[in-house]
Amino acid sequence: NNSKRETKRKIIRIWEVISMVWQLIVIAMVGYLIGSINLSIILSKLMGKGDIREKGSGNAGTTNTFRVLGKGPAALVLIFDMLKAVIAILLGKWLISLGNIPEASQELARELAIMISAFAAILGHNYPIYYGFKGGKGIATSLGAILMIEWPIGVTCLIFGVVLILLSRMVSLGSIIAAILYPVLVLTIGSALPIYSGIPYLCFAILVCTLAIYRHRSNIERLLNGTENKLWKTKKEKAAEKLNLTKNTDNSSEQK
Repeated sequence: NNSKRETKRKIIRIWEVISMVWQLIVIAMVGYLIGSINLSIILSKLMGKGDIREKGSGNAGTTNTFRVLGKGPAALVLIFDMLKAVIAILLGKWLISLGNIPEASQELARELAIMISAFAAILGHNYPIYYGFKGGKGIATSLGAILMIEWPIGVTCLIFGVVLILLSRMVSLGSIIAAILYPVLVLTIGSALPIYSGIPYLCFAILVCTLAIYRHRSNIERLLNGTENKLWKTKKEKAAEKLNLTKNTDNSSEQK
């Protein structure tokens, strides 16, 4: 009898694990499909500008939207991209709650659902199924996820990134450094915060950071070469650009 009961418990436990894995797969799919919706591409086409991925830097994100479409559309894209992660996480939490998960595993299942749905939304933004798997770089969506999961770390990364952007006038530099800072903060102060900590969350932070750096590899190359695009130009830079343009025009006229 004891042997039969033990076997029955093992079968039930295996079924519970399989059930949870299937739920997490569904959560990942839902998060990815939400993340794949790209407002930057939609607005660009609605405003008669064509595909934004063929304009400016070729990136379907906030910065390129700012350069191509202006401040208003860029603000909408920023908010929308952050909300994608928020909605994916909320749906992930709700979907995992529908399963028959043992009380002892509920907290772990909930944390996994949150992290999987968040990372899936970031992947969807970067590699959207609706747009030939060519999207943005995932910074705004990552920020939305971090703020939703552990807002003190999210706010710290945001402030650090914004300060760097204002000082350097390069969005890529602020984004890359903020991405690197994220797992560092999780490792150093994550355990002191009352929300999510431990190895799963650290792994999530490292994945988010790695993906952000990978998506910015061309920017890193330009940063090292000193040719990275700046968000705005100073008066001196504008004057120098104007002077160079005038010289080039004069040289062309002399040659003719």
